[in-house]
Amino acid sequence: MPIPCGVLLAACLVAQIFSGVSLAQSASAKRPNIILIMTDDQGFGDVGFHGNSELKTPNLDRLASESAEFTNFYVQPLCTPTRAALLTGRYPERTGAVEVNYGRSIIRKEEITIAENLKAAGYRTGIFGKWHLGDNFPVRPSDKGFEECLHHTAGGVGQAGDPPGNTYFDPILRHNNVPKKYEGYCNDIFFQEAMNFAEKNKNQPFFIYLATNLPHLPLQVAEKYVAPYRRYGVNEINAKTYGMIANIDENVGFLMKRLQDLKLEENTIVIFLSDNGPRTSRQKNDVYPDRYNAGLRGTKSSIYEGGIRVPFLIRWPNKIRAGVKLPHIAAHIDVLPTLLDACGAEPIDQDRIIDGKSLLPLVTQSNPQWPDRTLFFQHNANHEPLMYSHFAARSQRYKLVQPFPNPRDRLLDIGEFDIPTQLDQLELYDIEKDPSEIDNIASSHPQVIATMMESYENWYRDVTAELNYWDPQRIHLGAPEENPALLSRFDLQSMTRLPFWSVRVMRAGAYRFTLTFPPASRDSTAKVRFGNAQVSKPISAGETTCTFESVTLPAGKGRLEAWLKNGLDSKTVTFLKVEAH
Repeated sequence: MPIPCGVLLAACLVAQIFSGVSLAQSASAKRPNIILIMTDDQGFGDVGFHGNSELKTPNLDRLASESAEFTNFYVQPLCTPTRAALLTGRYPERTGAVEVNYGRSIIRKEEITIAENLKAAGYRTGIFGKWHLGDNFPVRPSDKGFEECLHHTAGGVGQAGDPPGNTYFDPILRHNNVPKKYEGYCNDIFFQEAMNFAEKNKNQPFFIYLATNLPHLPLQVAEKYVAPYRRYGVNEINAKTYGMIANIDENVGFLMKRLQDLKLEENTIVIFLSDNGPRTSRQKNDVYPDRYNAGLRGTKSSIYEGGIRVPFLIRWPNKIRAGVKLPHIAAHIDVLPTLLDACGAEPIDQDRIIDGKSLLPLVTQSNPQWPDRTLFFQHNANHEPLMYSHFAARSQRYKLVQPFPNPRDRLLDIGEFDIPTQLDQLELYDIEKDPSEIDNIASSHPQVIATMMESYENWYRDVTAELNYWDPQRIHLGAPEENPALLSRFDLQSMTRLPFWSVRVMRAGAYRFTLTFPPASRDSTAKVRFGNAQVSKPISAGETTCTFESVTLPAGKGRLEAWLKNGLDSKTVTFLKVEAH
């Protein structure tokens, strides 16, 4: 006599309960782990498998041989916009994180990251390395889906928002929002702690975002990594840069060995990419004369190929075709939908626009249907994105470029932007034939330009439609999640003579303000202002701190200013700690 389905299911449930494994655990065990490795300022040519004869990257070369590689993979020309797009699957113009400082590197709290999506799907989530999307509540990594957080602040170790004097050796890092001194080299620490997290969570699916700050400036790395390149005759800057990449390569080898030892290698997706092209002090639109970049034009902050085209590897044994090189254009916005697709996870918000497409069909199928599309990239140096300014539109064959002469210049007044002149400078390249962007064919292909311009204009209107860039994401003060809050000079907005922080006071009441600044050169007056609330007190030459014990603030949004005043001279403080009583 057949056993009723209900009895059979009940028996299975009882068996699983007694074996200590739930249905949810059984299902989740089949989901792949994910390790997403992103380096900082490592160009397309800064790997051995792209033909760099000076740089040795044996572990990355091996990873490439075991992975699918997208040979036309794109990111933004700067790190914050790339990171925002990578983690949300949305163009950075939608997220508000369009620049690297001046308050425009802070992502909007409404954005939903890969970590938030995967955490909701039952994954353990961790970040190790660089965040650069906001150092304060409500947009710290811990606020955006990451359960284990070990990261440096600001845009890099030693920058304005980082602890003074911090270096790549024995750095002070934030562990779950608490500053802690570590021993060793920063990159070794990030990889070691990431793999400790993997070992701790090896019996459940995990997502690791390993965003190293190498080889970003300052060029700090042990001499043993630099010496071989110096002996080889490489110039000092490149020798140190290559030494830092050698450390990345060594740690990638360490990571892969740990995965193998933990028996996690077969069911772990490993992705490797960089956030933008290589950095140089030269004009960003120039061909790099003394550092190999595979013949690509432009460097970091440029929308030519050298600024936005980066290595991209994806490895998943027995699921993804190893060693295949895919010419299809792809980008940072594709990573989130690809990973959710691979994990069988649905986005938390089904109505939220995701600009990217899952790349899984391309890496798992031999002949998938894949229509042509156009990708867009823009360097937004102004307070708000400007239409027609320093942008690129890339189809599979053609690339339309508006090359702003110096992409790091900031246009503080929109009236300075001469649109007719900029449109007269449009360039068009057949990238399939001319990847170095040497032969500008704009004059002979007016219809291609017209079509791509219309696509760009529609894209720009779409991605900028919802945000008021003049009302940025605000740092929350008096919130129980972060009290006190430490504000740094890194997040100041400098649209006026006296920079300020955009903040939201969450509850009215008394607040303590502690100002930190370089030794005062002479007697001055310390001032703090929020709306109509303003306090001041004298400080003596040589002092470095000043505290206001009780300042009454109203709840609401506004500009928070803290500075030293001496006659007509005003200097903004380095740090401002704000604590609600």
